[in-house]
Formats: sequence, structure tokens, C-alpha cells
Amino acid sequence: MADRFHQRSTLQDFRKIKCDENKPCCQKCVKTGRTCDGYESPFRFFTSQPINSAHAGGIKSDVGFQPIRPTFIAITPLDIDLLNRYFSTKTLFDVKLGCDEEAKQVLQASLTDPPIRHAVLSLKALREGLETAGDDPASVAQQSPGHHYGLQQYSMALEGLASSLSSPGSNGLKSALLCCQILISIEQVQKNYAAMAQHIIRGLRIMHEYRARPNLVANELVPAHHNQLPFLDVFIIKLFAAPCKFADPPAIGDVSGTTSSMCLISPHQQPVESRDLRTIAPDMRTKLTRVAASTLEFLGRVSQVESAGIALQLLSEKVALLDSLESWLIDLKLVQAEIGFPGREPISVSFLLFFHSILKIVLLGALDSSPELYAELQTENDRLQGVADNVGERVRAYVTCSGTSSGRGERSTVR
Repeated sequence: MADRFHQRSTLQDFRKIKCDENKPCCQKCVKTGRTCDGYESPFRFFTSQPINSAHAGGIKSDVGFQPIRPTFIAITPLDIDLLNRYFSTKTLFDVKLGCDEEAKQVLQASLTDPPIRHAVLSLKALREGLETAGDDPASVAQQSPGHHYGLQQYSMALEGLASSLSSPGSNGLKSALLCCQILISIEQVQKNYAAMAQHIIRGLRIMHEYRARPNLVANELVPAHHNQLPFLDVFIIKLFAAPCKFADPPAIGDVSGTTSSMCLISPHQQPVESRDLRTIAPDMRTKLTRVAASTLEFLGRVSQVESAGIALQLLSEKVALLDSLESWLIDLKLVQAEIGFPGREPISVSFLLFFHSILKIVLLGALDSSPELYAELQTENDRLQGVADNVGERVRAYVTCSGTSSGRGERSTVR
């Protein structure tokens, strides 16, 4: 069966049978003993190679037609690679995310889950618009049918997400987390970092409240409530830990004697002394990505923990990781004080603080469900939202300045 807005199965077109849009397969096909083609991959029409599907006819028996298990369109490696690229705007610069498994899981779910399907279609349309038009805020692409289609699909995904969370069973929670994963990527394409942070906060809250991983309660191990929920936190960490390019402008003095930050420019255009100041970003980023890598390993062990003894050992590891984050933040402040940035901090540093806040929230929620935790998480969530708001303002200022100064849109080098 196919999306009612765009597609119908080949069999239905040939037989002139109206699809009843039941999920996961058309009941009219099942009741008449035919093989329902299922939902096609959202990327079927966006790849150079067609996706194969089986079109087997029904088998008639003496007792009439029997339902046949539906055959779904296959997800190809090309589909997976394409969605993996669309997950992050960093891939515009040939960065590898390493999110093949996440892409496969999303695409497989999109075959039968309308909200996820709408979210994938939205991401595809908006990302293609970005690649076509660049960062120009006044781009014609933003008024194009493709852009409007992407926003329409986004709205439909949000409606489906709200429906999934209205009665959150295992399938609804899985749908919500996968949908949230794509929405985070969409907001990055849209440079709406405030909304991106909201999706991150809500998604991590779902994981914690519905116990996607085992927890410790009064030194007793409580198993995961839902064993097969997507690990949104792992996806988010991969997204932020992937290599990126920094491009900050030198600060200049204005007529009032205060300093302000110019439009972001590429590193090779900056004065030598300006580039030297900006070494803070890659140096501190290297340290932070090391903590992120250790956090991913830690989360993997938490997911597999089977005894309270091992969980208590992991709790000590969690404390050490949180200490590493705190040390990183202290080091960052020391370096900033030593260099003495005039005006606002480089936007690359703002992105690092964004990443730092996410790691702290993820670690705080691991192996813990104490009442005191919720107040601490709320404080950190508020801090994350504040950092995201700041990043969003800085990026919008960059895009506006870039479009004004160059007269055309260019790809932003900050992600």
C-alpha cells in the first residue's frame, strides 16, 4: 500500500482497486488474497536506482482466498547512505556521521509509521532546498513548492507525534523517539537551534521517564521498562561529536569604543592573529569529543548491565565522566580569560557549550531516577535552552550578514 498523497501500489493501479489505507497493509489486498506491496521507502523517488518489490498474486484454495503476509519494499544501502547524510548539515563538507544503523531503523519504521514517514519526507525536501540555495535568507527556494512541501510534512509529523504520545505504549514511544530524531535534524537544516533544543530535551525526557535503560533504585537494579526503545541520546552525541569546521570573525571596535563581532568568515580570510585566537575552539573540542566517546562507551555498558554490583561500578564511572565535564568547563573559562576575547565569545565556543550541556544531561539521567534528579535536570534543561537560544541568534545574525555582504547565499561553516 502507498501514501495516500503520492503513491498507490502497482497492483492497485492495474486492478483499479481503491486502497483503504489501513496499516501496515491494505486490507482489501489481504481479503482478496493478493500481496499488498506495503509502504514504499520515502526515498524511493529520491534515488537513482529503483527499489525492487515483489508483485506476487494471490493463491486461491478450495475454501476461498486466504490472507497473505504483506511483502514490504526493501530498504537499500543507497537509501541508508542518503538519510545518514541528511541527518546533519556537517555532511555538506564530506563529514561521516556513522549513523547507518539509526538511518536503517528510521527508514524501516517509515514504511508503516506515518509520522516518521512525514518527518523523513520533510527532512529530504528541506535539506535539498539548503543544498540548492545555500544560506541566503531571502532565497527563492524558501518560497518554492518544495520548501512549502517540507514544512507541510513537518507539520503532519508533529501532529502524528502528538498522537503517539497521547497513549504511549511501546510502539508509540518508539515512534516518538524516532520522529524526534528526525525533527532534530530538520531544525538543524532550518538553523532553528531553539526548537532543536526543545526536541532534544523532550526526547531525552521520554527516554528517562519510560526507562529506556536499566536504573538503580536504592542500590537495586531495575531493568529497562521498554527494551527496544531507540537510543536517542546516542544519536544526538554522534551528531555533535562529528567533525566540524569553525569560522569565527575577528572582533572589531565600534564608534562607541565597545567591541562587536563581525559576520562569520572562512578561516583563510582571517588575519593571522585572529586565527591564533580561534585555536581555542579545536583544542577544547578535541577534549570534549574524548569525553563524548567515553560517554558512548559508558551508555553501551549501562544498556547491557545485569546486576546491581556492576551497576554500582558504572555509577562510579558516571561520576568520573561528570567530573571530566566540569574540568573541561573550568579549563575553557581559564583559556577564555587568558586570551581575553573582546565582545561575545566565538560562535564555535557557543556550539561547544551546547554540546557540553547535552552530555551533562545525558550523564545525569543515567542509572538514576531519584526525586532529587528531576530538579537538577530541570536546571540543566533550562541552561541548555538558553545556550541554544544564543546559538540560534548568532547563526541568524551570520546568515543575515552573509547574505547582505555577499549578495548571495553561501553554505555556513558552523554546525
